Amino acid sequence: MTGKHEAPSLDARDELREYAAVRDDIIGLLESARRAAVRTVNALITATYWAIGRRIVEAEQRGRRRADYGERLIERLATDLLKRFGRGFSRQNLQQMRAFYLAWPSERIRQTPSGESLGGVAPPLTATVAANLHLPDIARRFPLPWSAYVRLLSVRDPAARAFYESEALRVGWSVRQLDRQIASQFYERIALSKNKAAMLRKARATRLEDEITPEEAIKDPYVLEFLSLKDEYSESDLEAALIHRLEDFLLELGDDFAFLGRQRRLRIGDEWYRIDLLFFHRRLRTLIIIDLKVGKFTHADAGQMHLYLNYAREHWMRAGENPPVGLILCAQKGAAVARYALEGLSNKVLASEYRTVLPDAERIAEELRSAQRALETQKATGVLRVT
Repeated sequence: MTGKHEAPSLDARDELREYAAVRDDIIGLLESARRAAVRTVNALITATYWAIGRRIVEAEQRGRRRADYGERLIERLATDLLKRFGRGFSRQNLQQMRAFYLAWPSERIRQTPSGESLGGVAPPLTATVAANLHLPDIARRFPLPWSAYVRLLSVRDPAARAFYESEALRVGWSVRQLDRQIASQFYERIALSKNKAAMLRKARATRLEDEITPEEAIKDPYVLEFLSLKDEYSESDLEAALIHRLEDFLLELGDDFAFLGRQRRLRIGDEWYRIDLLFFHRRLRTLIIIDLKVGKFTHADAGQMHLYLNYAREHWMRAGENPPVGLILCAQKGAAVARYALEGLSNKVLASEYRTVLPDAERIAEELRSAQRALETQKATGVLRVT
């Protein structure tokens, strides 16, 4: 024996190369299929929402002589569709579908490339032709994902909206790139620029954070809503364990606390948020919104809770209930802070009652600190459990 490793034989090297080629081909096929599946789902979602918007507008036009017919129509549809298909068909969402159709009416929808003729310009569809199209036909006319059209709807200037849509299609912007360009007022800046070509070239550049994987795309809240799937929250193991501990702690305080949900998702404008814990306090007859932050308490945390409370007052409160209360929990390493948010209460008497009945904020902070210590110990020993 020489003690040296023998080099692979020629046959073995050929076999390795052949295997690598087969493996890479299969990986390529799977990645392409996933991207195609996401595009197909998104296109069908967009086509469906466009068709729903068209149907609502048509019904409104027939009933336009009756005051408030459109609002009542959407309210009734939301009630029925939420029962049948889940949270994707709220009043707000249906109004967005209506707005989508009005911004992209039939005459703005062009024929497919196979129908293009003179000069390579596709003629617009007539209302009659559009009314007879099936969803796959409509889907081919909306190549951007639904979340992109939602972002475009927030652009009030039709010319600016058309510009962003055109550039997103031409350059291949992801939704994140589109959002960044709109937020930076790219349309207004390029209108004032003396070197528009250079700005357009720069806009093609992508950042690492712009990329959206098929896994991320299929977990888009709009996709999950359409498919009526529950979304999994992306808390770290430590954050998730803290949430569970707090849930158990509040339930152990007595039967005043009724657990309603964890990681409750809501949409404010075009932004998506998740509330960590939602309880109902039976004696106070109020919702309690709990938000956990890993880090130091900031004014932004208070501002975000204010958004949650306003949303809950408008969408979650029922007749006879008191205004909701917020509880902000901030957990730093070795420290924890708990603060109640009592904005929006109708009078000082009610605020005083809340403070008297609710658990002391410092007691909750101490429980949070205790849970942190226990969970950090578990994590250090590699046995952190999230039940």
